[in-house]
Amino acid sequence: AERRGEALFAGKAQCAACHTPPYYTDNLMHNLRTERFFNEVTINGRKASADGPIKTFPLRGIKDSPPYLHDDRLLTLDDTVEFFNLVLGLKLLPQEKTDIVAFLRTL
Repeated sequence: AERRGEALFAGKAQCAACHTPPYYTDNLMHNLRTERFFNEVTINGRKASADGPIKTFPLRGIKDSPPYLHDDRLLTLDDTVEFFNLVLGLKLLPQEKTDIVAFLRTL
């Protein structure tokens, strides 16, 4: 599972485009455009509608540092893989998502 996940990480899942070895980060800012999935709201008089660019997080030891994403909105690695599956439109199969999580646990 870990080896299949590694192949997916570097290929179909596109993870390595931003999370490049050996530290599994490119240290750059990326805008995932998550506003496509949310309705604009007002919180304490301020408009909240988009995340904007966020820095690529290094994945070494990722299994030991939940919750995930810049604002801790993803509680598990499974949630994180599913989030990127949806945001990037990857169409990963259930087994592929499981394999990617198995690989992430080895980092």
